[in-house]
Amino acid sequence: MGKIKLNPGAVIAPVPAVMVSCGRPGEKPNIITIAWTGVINSDPPMTYISVRKERYSHEIISETGEFVINLTTEDLAFATDWCGVKSGRDFDKFSERNLTAVESQVVACPSIGESPVNIECRVTEVRELGSHDMFMAEIVSVSADESIMDEAGALHFEKAGLMAYCHGHYYSLKREEIGRFGYSVMKPKTRRRYDARKRADSRRHARSRARRK
Repeated sequence: MGKIKLNPGAVIAPVPAVMVSCGRPGEKPNIITIAWTGVINSDPPMTYISVRKERYSHEIISETGEFVINLTTEDLAFATDWCGVKSGRDFDKFSERNLTAVESQVVACPSIGESPVNIECRVTEVRELGSHDMFMAEIVSVSADESIMDEAGALHFEKAGLMAYCHGHYYSLKREEIGRFGYSVMKPKTRRRYDARKRADSRRHARSRARRK
């Protein structure tokens, strides 16, 4: 099958669809939906969001130097889209979408209570790139719902019902695991344990789906 040449463009997909909360002291907090975000460093943990200058949240984050990345789920899809097309200049987005503004652990702006994972960030650098400004930030705190944590303190994102964004559309992420980091070079004994765990997880998910019907 041949290839068709396209013009240069932002065609990396899928990408996260996150709700970023921010706010200035004494004012109503705001939420902006962001797809241009990701990890840029491990130690220290760092992330970024890219925001157009004309967006209301741009001036807030520029002034405060703080924001929270709130991961989104299938249940939050409508609110995520709505917060991306409405302006915080005109609406109180927390109130309009019945979202809970909860006190963050470190930063002054609130997190979204309905989000399964809240990632608190402090801006370290702003880069003007053209259509967007990139806010590079250090991750200073992370909070996660107890429902997606195990007894060992590990996060199980597959339990959260996360969603992704792909060129104008939102998609739910399937629970079925394809593999894990390093599975291509596993030793046979490790692979047998890994395959057995995958089968057990699949049966557990099937029973869970059956109970919900």
